[in-house]
Amino acid sequence: MEASEQIINAIKSAGKPIKSSDISEMAGINKKDVDKIIKKLTIEGKVFSPVRCYYDIKK
Repeated sequence: MEASEQIINAIKSAGKPIKSSDISEMAGINKKDVDKIIKKLTIEGKVFSPVRCYYDIKK
């Protein structure tokens, strides 16, 4: 599974907006890598930040 898919699945399984450190723990990916991938996913329109430093899936 690709890292971006793991991140999306981690956010979906949380069921609410979560911090990148929590995503990192759930997906088993280094936090710095999570931050880079989240930035990319945000640009692609797959993820958004409803509150500063928290991320959720666009529905």
